Amino acid sequence: MKTISLVMAMFITSSLHAQSSFNGIGVGMDNLYRLSNAKSRSISPENQTGEKGKGGMDKPSGTGPARDLGQGWKVTPAVYIEPGKTYTVADITGPGAIQHIWLTPTGNWRFSILRMYWDDETNPSVEVPLGDFFGMGWGEYAHLNSLAVCVNPGSAFNSYWVMPFRKKCKITIENIAAERVRIFYQVDYTLAEVPDDAAYFHAQYRRTNPVKYKDVYTIVDNIKGKGHFVGTYMAWGVHNNGWWGEGEIKFYMDGDKEFPTINGTGTEDYFCGSYDFDTKKKEPALDPTSYTEFSTPYAGLHQVIRGDGHYKVMQRFGMYRWHITDPIRFENDLRITIQDLGWRGDGRYLPQQSDIASVAYWYQAEPHAPFPKLPAKDELEIN
Repeated sequence: MKTISLVMAMFITSSLHAQSSFNGIGVGMDNLYRLSNAKSRSISPENQTGEKGKGGMDKPSGTGPARDLGQGWKVTPAVYIEPGKTYTVADITGPGAIQHIWLTPTGNWRFSILRMYWDDETNPSVEVPLGDFFGMGWGEYAHLNSLAVCVNPGSAFNSYWVMPFRKKCKITIENIAAERVRIFYQVDYTLAEVPDDAAYFHAQYRRTNPVKYKDVYTIVDNIKGKGHFVGTYMAWGVHNNGWWGEGEIKFYMDGDKEFPTINGTGTEDYFCGSYDFDTKKKEPALDPTSYTEFSTPYAGLHQVIRGDGHYKVMQRFGMYRWHITDPIRFENDLRITIQDLGWRGDGRYLPQQSDIASVAYWYQAEPHAPFPKLPAKDELEIN
């Protein structure tokens, strides 16, 4: 009984300590009931600074849709970004954390570049085409239903990655297209103390088109510092016939050179599928040529573009894998590659030359290594 009482006392003391230090940043179902001193704020075109009591203050013009209703009646729900211009979505003084981002953009989603800067850094910690950040790299809507990212009808992009910052947060969107774009958006955040062990959110975009024959595709490299890798999105365009997803993913960490510490067994295996993402081939009456799309909290093949036999001739795939329950932790450095490998009909592997784009998501202590230069507009284009 004494042992049980001691254990119970330790548990209660630990729980009380955790409760007293809860800051309201990392909120989930397991702690949603707990009180916090955090301050909830939100930035949108109707309150572009997020200030308390400053929402919906714009007055309608003589020709706007709210002209008969007056102040407070949906006067400025969206913004326009002209060609070549950069719009500051959020400029927040911390400490605090981004908890949710919703937006719905027009135009070419590859030509709107999302960037995020933490504290006083000049090199962005996030630099990704808008569509790719939300798993829509092919510029076409596909339902994505996961814990970290949701894309809902008809082009509602949602991010639930928690993004803490200690001094400042700056989020921008650059329009590199020839036409102006319209964006409705809302950034929900909290002002609260940030724990000492909180790392900063990062996301980096890559594209290789085509991958060189017998080469590997690099998802990310030159990550320096301590942190943990939390996700991969890939937009994979196949240039050859047949099954395309035999390639293994490899995580080289903390000094690994020729051989990695973590070695996967195949592309569809890494994205938590199996056997070519295909259940229907076992029932040919259904459709012997179909892949089976799926979208789960942690992984999915949420997009399959089969081509129309006319101008859209390529097979294109969108896949995600979130390491939420199994983050890949590293102490000093990280590099991730995946083989561009298919299958020949005679029992041999086929090195491919695919069009592959990806987004790598991770948390790390700052400072981070500068990112490679983002591909030019023509190199970003989907064709």
